[in-house]
Formats: sequence, structure tokens, C-alpha cells
Amino acid sequence: MDAQHIVRSYDEELKDLNDTIAEMGGLTEAQIVRAIEALVTRKPELAEAVVEQDEAVDELNHRVDIKATRLLALRQPMALDLRNVVAALKIASDLERIADYASNIARRSIALSDVAPVRPVHSIPRMSRLVEQMIKDVLDAYVERDAAKAMAVWASDREVDEMYTSLFRELLTYMMEDPRRITPCTHLLFIAKHIERMGDHVTNVAETIHFLVHGTRMREARPRGRTRDHEIHGELA
Repeated sequence: MDAQHIVRSYDEELKDLNDTIAEMGGLTEAQIVRAIEALVTRKPELAEAVVEQDEAVDELNHRVDIKATRLLALRQPMALDLRNVVAALKIASDLERIADYASNIARRSIALSDVAPVRPVHSIPRMSRLVEQMIKDVLDAYVERDAAKAMAVWASDREVDEMYTSLFRELLTYMMEDPRRITPCTHLLFIAKHIERMGDHVTNVAETIHFLVHGTRMREARPRGRTRDHEIHGELA
């Protein structure tokens, strides 16, 4: 086998790995959209479809593991190529976790469909849309190998934290005003926490892209919303 053919085959394997990450990211983003739609429309059948679809994300994650392991074992990549493979493994892990959170949201939306709605539920989609945009932008940054775009996404997680803090307080107020709201508000608290955690995983992806492009880890402190660490972070960890 001539050297040119080997190089072309190697490049195709790397591209296939990157394409699988992009496919996984697109499916994960769709899972979030549908989970929130199920919550807002109170359609348990839609939520159940989200839960079932989580297996497809897990399968793509498994494919990434296999392809990356094969590249490491047979190609022994170095420098940028090695960072490419390592980044794919890390990003796939973060995407798989984000999809798990979407599945958890869908499960809680099934429980919420059986109780009277509470007003704070309408704050959830706004928070979710921000995370959805973060995922879209960070996946674009991955495809384009654009570290600056990834860092813009990284910085935007502060807004997610602040929205979570605000919603957390609103839901606590609702529960104190009327004990009958405790059950639905508790579900919404966990849903909000799942979305906030999604934002954390997106920042992981952004940091991985920075490493992929520059070959060094980020040293800046992660963005944090005001009062988050002292008042909010521990309650639903």
C-alpha cells in the first residue's frame, strides 16, 4: 500500500470521527428541544419518545469510543492528530451526559403532566434556549476549529447560572406561599438544575476545543453567576 493511500485513508478516518461527533451533537440538541416541548405542552407521549431516543445518543458515543480506540491503536497519531482524537473522546462524553439530562427532564415532564401547572414553568424554555444556542455555537466552533468562538460560548455560561439562581428563588417562593405547589416546583427545580448542568458540560466542550486548537489547557477561572457558589450550587448537586 503506497504512502499516499495510507495518508488519505488516515484522513478519512479522522473526518469520520469528527462527523460522528457532529451527528451526536445534532441529536443531543434535538433531544433538548423535544424534552422542553414535552414539558411546556404537557405531552407525556413526546417525553417518552425523548427517553427512548437517548439510546441513539449512547450508540453514537459508543461508536466514537471504537473509532478513537482504533485510531490510537493502529495509527499512533501525534501532535494535532492526537489532540483531535482525545478531544473527540472528551466531547462525546460531555454530549452523552447532556443527552442524559434531556432524558431526565423528559421523565420529570411526565410526572408534571399529572399535576396542575405552576407559573415558573414558563421561565424554563428561556433558560433552555440559551443552552441550546450554546450547544449549536460550540459545535460550530468544533467543526470550524475556532477557539475564539468556543471561548465566547464559554463566557456565556455566566448568564445560564444567573437565570438558574433567579428561577431557584422564584420556585422557593412559590413553595413557601402554597405547600400544594411543593411537588411540581421540586420537579421544576431539578429540571432547572439539569439545564444549568448542561451549560457546565458545554463549557467543558469549549475548553476542549481550546486545547485542540492551541495544545494548552485554559487557565482562566470558569465564569460564575452572582451568588451561585455560596447560595445555590450545593442544594441540588
